[in-house]
Amino acid sequence: MGSVFAAHRAGPGAVGLWVRLIPFVVLAAGGAMLAVVSPGDHYGLLLSVVPFLAAAVHGAYLTAALGGLTVLVYTTITLARDGEDADVTLIKVAFLGVASATAVLVSLARVRERTLNKVQDVALGLQRGLMPERLTGSRAVEVCHRYAPTDSEAGVGGDWCDVIRLSGARVGLTVGDVVGHGVHAAATMGRLRTAVRTLADLDLPPDELLSRMDDLAAQLADEDETRDLGATLLYAVYDPVAGTCTLASAGHPPPGVLEPGGAAAFPELAQHPPLGIGGTPFDATTLGLADGSVLALFSDGLLDLRHRAPDAALADVAVALPPGSRPLPEICDDVYRIAPRDGDDDVTVLLARVHAVKDGDVATWTYPADARSPAHARAAASRQLAAWGLEEAAFATELMVTELVTNAVRHASPPVVLRLIRADSLICEVSDTSSTAPHMRLPRLLDEGGRGLYIVGRLARRWGTRYTETGKTIWVEQPFPRAG
Repeated sequence: MGSVFAAHRAGPGAVGLWVRLIPFVVLAAGGAMLAVVSPGDHYGLLLSVVPFLAAAVHGAYLTAALGGLTVLVYTTITLARDGEDADVTLIKVAFLGVASATAVLVSLARVRERTLNKVQDVALGLQRGLMPERLTGSRAVEVCHRYAPTDSEAGVGGDWCDVIRLSGARVGLTVGDVVGHGVHAAATMGRLRTAVRTLADLDLPPDELLSRMDDLAAQLADEDETRDLGATLLYAVYDPVAGTCTLASAGHPPPGVLEPGGAAAFPELAQHPPLGIGGTPFDATTLGLADGSVLALFSDGLLDLRHRAPDAALADVAVALPPGSRPLPEICDDVYRIAPRDGDDDVTVLLARVHAVKDGDVATWTYPADARSPAHARAAASRQLAAWGLEEAAFATELMVTELVTNAVRHASPPVVLRLIRADSLICEVSDTSSTAPHMRLPRLLDEGGRGLYIVGRLARRWGTRYTETGKTIWVEQPFPRAG
């Protein structure tokens, strides 16, 4: 019978016609034997297997019909013969009736299980489709993560983590948690994750990004008033050139920071409510991180805050993190082991070991608003590329530096700062104190200008504008020349 159940769970099309006919064949054979053999013994009660066979391969309605037919066949044949006491016959009929009712309940439970399995498969498929297959790091951070859905009937929930490449060799790290489980939570997670990546690509600082996400969450809640949208989010930006990490949290647990050779600590972040509540601006916290430090981000499912105090939960995480010199997968496994085995919330862990950009891989120059500055910047960039052994990238880099510095000299306010960074790619940045950003346009055939940014966009792999407290930075990235 177990194989019959397994065949049915695989889907109606997987069950052959002969399997569906088994309950009818057994009922017909049992009725025939009951009609020709003396009913003095209790073998007729073997007909109680018929409704259970029906429950294994048919729905509740057909199971009920076969159960009623079984009781009718047994009652009709037995009462038509004078071989048994009437009270005993009624007891047997009642037994078959109870067996039939139980089979109907089994069929309903099986249908519910199949529905829940389908919902769980849909939610898991949706979440996997909305999440990247793997998270990749860079020279600035190496990452490792673990995700485990809860064992609830609804399946996976709305936890997610992400690693986002930003301009200037910086990296964004995020962990979020949507309240609830199932398809709705997975779909909401996908919308929020996409929004975070979009806003991060605009180079918004963590506090401003959370403010925008808070507005988005409120709009999503207004779109569907029948559902309460609850989501927490932690967003961190690591700058390998400055060696700093800027974080902001919306109702999310603080991250763990493990410096080389030290103990784990949990920085105090500004307390803010989850997304969608609104009413207060978000504050960001900036930390200095030593090279090789490990940053641990996780969801509250790891802490199991419903059954223990936050301090005790964070203390367990602090014990599991050290020593920080171990491989990240080993640390990640140790942290994941403290998660409750019977918890009712998803568990997400994201570890990032940070690496600062060496001083020799960064070059910076400052120029006045002078017509000779583009030429000086071009020459300085050419000398620096030669020192790095990147002469093949000199032509494209000189064109881009000339265009960006010229635009800054003509349309912005000094000082003009040129910075080259050798990281995963060759990065060129030009900063000034103006908040007006250039816009690329496609020049017409007879236009005398307007082609500078078009050329930059064609030469660079990526480019964009990053606003700062003192102005803006135009950045471009280009891949390293291929060896040989």
